[in-house]
Amino acid sequence: MSRTTVRESAADRVFLGIVYLFLSIILIVILFPLLHIVSASFSSPSAVSSGKVWLWPVDITLMGYKAVFQNSNILIGFGNSLFYAVVGTVVNVALTVMLAYPLARKTFYIRNMVMMLLVFTMFFDGGLIPNYLLVKSLGMLDTRWAMIIPGALAVFQVIIARTFFQTTIPEELAEAAEMDGSSDITFFIKIVLPLSKPILAVLALMYAVGHWNSYFNALIYLKDSSLFPLQIFLRDILILNSVSSEMVTNVNELLAREGLKDLLKYSLIVVASAPVLIIYPFVQKYFVKGVMIGSLKG
Repeated sequence: MSRTTVRESAADRVFLGIVYLFLSIILIVILFPLLHIVSASFSSPSAVSSGKVWLWPVDITLMGYKAVFQNSNILIGFGNSLFYAVVGTVVNVALTVMLAYPLARKTFYIRNMVMMLLVFTMFFDGGLIPNYLLVKSLGMLDTRWAMIIPGALAVFQVIIARTFFQTTIPEELAEAAEMDGSSDITFFIKIVLPLSKPILAVLALMYAVGHWNSYFNALIYLKDSSLFPLQIFLRDILILNSVSSEMVTNVNELLAREGLKDLLKYSLIVVASAPVLIIYPFVQKYFVKGVMIGSLKG
């Protein structure tokens, strides 16, 4: 077979060159802060505070990470954030899928009314005080459930999942399964879920990142420090390591504390971001496909 070669015009080459240049600039703008943070976390406090660190570590040391993990609260925060991320994501994905799939079926006759009610909640919210009173009346204050139940379902993710099911799972497939004697639950578990790996990966990643970075709910609903997620401990550590010149009379001590504070800040950022950065490559192929399909208008 002969291969047909499409010749690019000069205008096409100029356009592609501009696109590549623009994308390269964006890549540099994104990578530079990341490389700077990682390099600073492995540099000495004096190099960080004096501004000598750019793209590569200066006077490589693990002092920042040693200071981070010597604090027992970091391990508690890691364990709590891991619990919230795993359990919360399972609850989120389960509820989202169980709601989105019926809304995608034409046989669910009140789906439009339910969808209108869901969309209504995206624009109108009771506010912080009613939410707090609701959580309090349910007895979830200062419990792990206060970090999971109030945000157990996100309407935006429901819309994405619903669109995915509408565009990926044909009605004819459900009708064929029904003719073969399959119930709706059997069809959902054995056929729909195995075909929905891309959207499940998308939902899991979105919810997991949200739980891992959760901060505000813990600040409002939790008082017991043994339940605090990692983000609360990171905030406390950064605040406790900030000193003023009036508090330290020795200039050398002040400079050392300020340098360690800056080093600790970068090390904490790396420690808090590492789990998400590690997980993302494993779900990337599903993430891109799921977002593209789920974003189609259904």
